[in-house]
Amino acid sequence: MNLIKRYLNIDLPKGQSAFLWGARKTGKTTYIKNNYPESILLDLLKTDDYLRLLEKPYLFRQEILALDNSKLDKPIIIDEIQKVPLLLDEVHHLIESYKLSFILSGSSARKLKRGKANMLGGRAWRFELFPLTYFEIKKFELLRALNHGLIPVHYLENEHQRYLKSYVQDYLKEEIFDEGLVRNLPAFSRFLDSVGYSNGELVNYLNISRECGVDSKTVKEYYNILSDTLLGKLVEPFKKRQEREVIRKTPKFYLFDVGVAGAISKRIILEDKGEQFGKAFEHFIYMELNAHRNYTELDYEINFWRTNYGFEVDFILGDGEIAVEVKGKNNIDNKDLKSLNIFKNEYKPKSAYLVCNESRERLVDMIRIIPYNIFLDKLWSGEIIK
Repeated sequence: MNLIKRYLNIDLPKGQSAFLWGARKTGKTTYIKNNYPESILLDLLKTDDYLRLLEKPYLFRQEILALDNSKLDKPIIIDEIQKVPLLLDEVHHLIESYKLSFILSGSSARKLKRGKANMLGGRAWRFELFPLTYFEIKKFELLRALNHGLIPVHYLENEHQRYLKSYVQDYLKEEIFDEGLVRNLPAFSRFLDSVGYSNGELVNYLNISRECGVDSKTVKEYYNILSDTLLGKLVEPFKKRQEREVIRKTPKFYLFDVGVAGAISKRIILEDKGEQFGKAFEHFIYMELNAHRNYTELDYEINFWRTNYGFEVDFILGDGEIAVEVKGKNNIDNKDLKSLNIFKNEYKPKSAYLVCNESRERLVDMIRIIPYNIFLDKLWSGEIIK
């Protein structure tokens, strides 16, 4: 497998610790091993270490303090920290008493928070690793990304359908159930199917509760589980002025990976046009924006704008400074600009973009119609939002 240099940069001052979160298989362990080859690594996926420290977490402290000081200059790595929450008390003690540095990686803080684990009270910075981005792939292939997804092994390997099927069945459903995050696996499985088909659309809690056979409160809790396990994110509507025609309360939900969404909905995209291509294309652009705001630490808001009359702009960045509409088309016409024009006239954003699959960049009514690859080049080079 080709080594891909990730955009994420964990640059820790001496004595500083960090949490590294990310959904399973996004490459956290590989990242840690590549960037901290000399660090002590404790992998809690190893059964012997897991069982030993689950029963006696204080052994970790004893074993660390028994090491030569020269081995403690680099951050100490604990992979899958959520599996043994009590280790965080030992980590806290080692940070406070011995000024040691740690990188604690995991796929979910939910289990730690629900168990009231020690989250180190601000002593560890927070980082997150996402699926691959356009910027990280040298010879990016759009259809491959939309079908395979951007989890590294899924994008790089040709047997992507088997990998995706295994990911959905073995992790998204069974492992979440095994970790005690849900009690009703059949209902959660039906919920996940609904999420796959409605990915990127307005969330309808009532309809999904009917399909799953559980109440709306449980459906909302399922969405929270996906968010807490970094498997997706709710995107809230843009709020700036009190206007009754603007939908304000209903969010959208995007799964963390376009390939996973496609696997759940059994979607196969054969060409760069059509409704299914358009939905996956929009999801992909959201993934890029979400990764960009986190990796660059700009932390700008990503919202959407939609009115009761059906006018919609896919992504509003910051406090309305930038409007981004995504169209999976290679022949944009004036009707494709209508929602952007309405938003632009009402809110006066600094920039308005229509990201598409055309081959050239052009300006129409102060809206920049821009091929996705040029838009992403500008995004990652700091020209879109600073």
